[in-house]
Amino acid sequence: MSRTTTYLELSQDGGGAHKFYEVAVEGTVVSVRYGRIGAGGQLQTSTFPTAEKAQAAAARKIGEKVRKGYAPAVQGQRAARPVTRRQVTSAPSTARSTAPVLWRFRTGSAAFGIHIDEDRCWVGNQAGDVYTLSHGGEVLARYSLPDGVKCLVADDFWIYAGCDDGKVYDLSSKLPFAAYDIAADVDIFWLDIREGVLNVSDADGGLTVIDHEDEHQWGRRSSGNQAWMVRADEGAVYHGHSKGVTAYAPDGGGQLWHTATTGAVLFGWQEAESVYAGTVRHVVQRLSKTTGAVQATYRCDTAVYSCATSPDGRHVFAGDSSSSVYCFTADGTRLWKLGTGGGSALSMQYRDEKLYMVTTDGSLVCVDASEAAVAAAQQGTVPVARDVKSAAALPTYRPAVSPTAVATISAPPVGGVVVECVQVGGRMRVHVVSDGFEPSWHVQFPRGIREVGARYVVDALHPAEAGFYRVRGEIRRLV
Repeated sequence: MSRTTTYLELSQDGGGAHKFYEVAVEGTVVSVRYGRIGAGGQLQTSTFPTAEKAQAAAARKIGEKVRKGYAPAVQGQRAARPVTRRQVTSAPSTARSTAPVLWRFRTGSAAFGIHIDEDRCWVGNQAGDVYTLSHGGEVLARYSLPDGVKCLVADDFWIYAGCDDGKVYDLSSKLPFAAYDIAADVDIFWLDIREGVLNVSDADGGLTVIDHEDEHQWGRRSSGNQAWMVRADEGAVYHGHSKGVTAYAPDGGGQLWHTATTGAVLFGWQEAESVYAGTVRHVVQRLSKTTGAVQATYRCDTAVYSCATSPDGRHVFAGDSSSSVYCFTADGTRLWKLGTGGGSALSMQYRDEKLYMVTTDGSLVCVDASEAAVAAAQQGTVPVARDVKSAAALPTYRPAVSPTAVATISAPPVGGVVVECVQVGGRMRVHVVSDGFEPSWHVQFPRGIREVGARYVVDALHPAEAGFYRVRGEIRRLV
C-alpha cells in the first residue's frame, strides 16, 4: 500500500511562529503530525470509509494550512528554535551553621520544579524527570517527560509541569499528557495556573494567558525582559521581570499597577494580601496586591534565587546564590541564615514546619524549620541527613503521543466515564457521553490522542469553576 506525505512549515522572522505540519495518507488512514520545528510533535490518526475520502480529507487539511501561510519544506533544514535555560551559579555558603536537613533526594540534574501538597512532594529537574515522594522521603513514582522541567504548578489537586519543549503536562492522571502547547514564539520561563487558565511569563518579558482548551486569551509585553515571576489570583495576574512587578486585570482589561523593585525579579511568591519578589539585588520585597506599594524588604547577602512564606506571611524564607537559606519575621527582621548543605535553592515551599527546597545540585531537600530545630542548628547540632534512594522497580510513567499508545478495553468498567472526540466549529473537542454530566461542557484531554469519533474511558471527571471537566485516573480507549 503506497504512502504519500506532505510536509509544511511556518517560520516567521523576528520571533514569530516556528512550527511544522505533516499529513500522511496510506490507504484509508490519514495521519497528521504537528508541533514545533525540531521536535517530534503530536500525532493524530483518522480512518475513512474509502481511500478517495481519505485523500480528500488530507487535501482539505493541507489547503487550510497553506491558506494560513504554511509552505512546503524539507524536514531538518530549519533548526529548532533555541530554548533559554536559566543560567545560575552557586557558591559555597558563608553561614557558620548548616540547616537541619531531615532527608535529601538527589535527582541527578539541577531542579527548578517543586510542589508540596497534603499527600506528596513533587520535584522536577532539567533532565525531564519528575519524582513524587512521601513527606517522610519515600520515593513513590517517576514521570519521564520529553524535555527539561522549568516549573511545577498546581490548580486544586491537578499538577502541571512546564517543560522546555513548550508543552505543559498534566501529571494528575496515571498517564501524563500535554494539556497545553505554548506558541513557538513564547520562550517559557515560569507558569501559574488558576481554574484552568494558564499564565505564562517568558524570556522577552511577555505575559501570555491561555484557557483550558489551549486557546490564547490575551497577552502583554512588559517594560522589562527575563520574566521569571508570574502569580495569579481572582483579582489580578502579577508579572515580575527585569523592571519590577506589574499587575494586570485577570481578563486582560488593563494594567492595575506597576512597582519598580530593587533589582530584576528572579522569583515570585504570593499570599492572600501580598506578593513577594526575590531579586538580583539581594532582597525579597513584599508588595501590596491592592496598590503595589512596598510593604517590607528582606535583605540577604547575595542574589535571591527563591522565596516562600509560612501561612499568612508570618515568616518569610529566601534562598540565595551562595547556598544559604534565610528566615525573616514579617516586618523584615532576619532571624537566621544557614547553609543548605546541597547547593543553592532554586525553588522552595513551606509546609507544616518544614521547608522543602530544590537545588542547583538536583536535590530535593526537607529541612526541619521548627524553632527548636533551627535553634539547635545555630549551636551546631543538626540531625544526620538521610539520603533517600530510589527503588529499582520504581513505576515510571511517560506521555502517550498517539492513540495506539493507549491501552484499549472492550467495555467500560463500573464507575468509568465515557468521553467522545467530536468536531465542533472546525475544532476537535471532547464531550462526555456518560449520563450525569453536563453534555455541553468540554473535557481537558490529551491532544496527541484525539481522533474524531474515538471514545475513551477515564476513571473520573471533575468539574472546574470555569465550566469544563478535568480527567482523573487512567485513560483507556474503548473499542
